[in-house]
Amino acid sequence: LSSPSGLTHESHRKDVEQVYLRCSEGSIEWMYPTGALIVNLRPNISPASYKHLTVCIKPFKDSAGANIYLEKTGELKLLVRDGDRSPSRVYCFGYDQGGLFVEATPQQDISRKITGFQYELMSRGIAADLHTASAPCRPCSDTEVLLAVCTSDFVIRGSIQNVTNEAEEQESIIHVGVNKLYRQKSKVFQLTGESGNWKGQIKTLLECGVKPGDGDFLFTGRMHFGEARLGCAPRFKDFQRMYKEAKDKGLNPCEIGPD
Repeated sequence: LSSPSGLTHESHRKDVEQVYLRCSEGSIEWMYPTGALIVNLRPNISPASYKHLTVCIKPFKDSAGANIYLEKTGELKLLVRDGDRSPSRVYCFGYDQGGLFVEATPQQDISRKITGFQYELMSRGIAADLHTASAPCRPCSDTEVLLAVCTSDFVIRGSIQNVTNEAEEQESIIHVGVNKLYRQKSKVFQLTGESGNWKGQIKTLLECGVKPGDGDFLFTGRMHFGEARLGCAPRFKDFQRMYKEAKDKGLNPCEIGPD
């Protein structure tokens, strides 16, 4: 978390401050913005790998006081306009497309303004999984499911207990009861209550029309800005079939107990 403050530059409203961020994910909060910030993302990886990275930012819901631009060789492209209240909107671009330039907008009272956003750096393959514009609700093929089992941030066997639709954010929240936890990168799925049941929530697009249904599914997906996002989710009996067929042929990309 980086937290510069404009109050230290009150007499220099045109100051431009450089911020260097070394982590692959985090957040920046600019209190009382004046002048501008140049946000330099410098992850601790080989510079040769930069061209394979995608940058995503998600403004805080109450972020205000500055415009956020994509800047390259002096040219500015507006990403987030001050006052834009698009809920949960995520903005992504290739690392080599430029850096972030955050410019304060004129304010009568800067003490009431805080500009902030979360950011993530990821490989372009993962970013494509999360932001597939062509067919985001398309069922996964057998090969895609088997690969998702090996590469996803979470893999669980569970049932859909309920689905909550959030029309404003164009998302659905799947409330999942977990029968078996194969893997999770973050503690999204946890033991709850005296019964000792594992539960958690997975988000997906509202347009996919997910509804509660009987039976178990294999839920896979990735963590994105602290939330579990749905990837491939076949019925568990279908996963058992495809896993056995691949294993019999020696083609399963990784080992996982399908039972």
